[in-house]
Amino acid sequence: MSLARILRVAGGVSAIGLVAALAACSSSPTSRFYTLSGSETGTATRTAAPASFYLEVSSVDMPPQVAKNQMVVQDGSAQVRVLEDERWASLPADEVRRALSADLSQRLGAIDVYGTPHPEGVPVYRVKVNVQRFESSPGRRALIDAVWSVRGVNNQAVLACRTLAEQPVDAGYDALVAGHRRAVDQLASEISAGVRTVSSVPVPVAASASKAGKVAAIVPVVLPCPAAAMSANAVSPAQ
Repeated sequence: MSLARILRVAGGVSAIGLVAALAACSSSPTSRFYTLSGSETGTATRTAAPASFYLEVSSVDMPPQVAKNQMVVQDGSAQVRVLEDERWASLPADEVRRALSADLSQRLGAIDVYGTPHPEGVPVYRVKVNVQRFESSPGRRALIDAVWSVRGVNNQAVLACRTLAEQPVDAGYDALVAGHRRAVDQLASEISAGVRTVSSVPVPVAASASKAGKVAAIVPVVLPCPAAAMSANAVSPAQ
């Protein structure tokens, strides 16, 4: 429809007012999308040779108040804002899992086979992450507080630790996302140390049959958090 026809239909609306309204509609804010997958999470040096094991980085648990595509930022100790125009490319839990998977795979030279068929007989180490705090404060900090565990499927060794990754950030949402990338990188560094610790435990020899013909159950080996994964107090393994 031509502008002249719009003016005729509008009747008493002035041309200047109508043009201003059309201009306002055409200049509505555009949403911006951010991802944690990027250069900040890919700074680890790949190992010289591929690891002789697989990883299973399972879905990440995330606090419900930030489990949405819109960025949720802290303006104060008890105030938050949900930003409609600043959004994550996918849900924050998926962003963290994808970035962790890429970083751990690079650090350890291993393959993440979560949800994927893989050859039998190759050691598998399962990684589970429960993010308890995912805080975004523009111009102040990006914080990830997570409890995580590594369990060896073959050797039944397990450890559970906590990482508190707090990164100072400059003003702006690009700087905030970069801070979260560095926090994920710290988390991946500590988890990779945990995987190496668990992988150092030998596979137990099958218990010999008892007189009753029963085989004794293998008791899981509970390990302490490695020195490289002590950014926060270690926690006891989940039952």
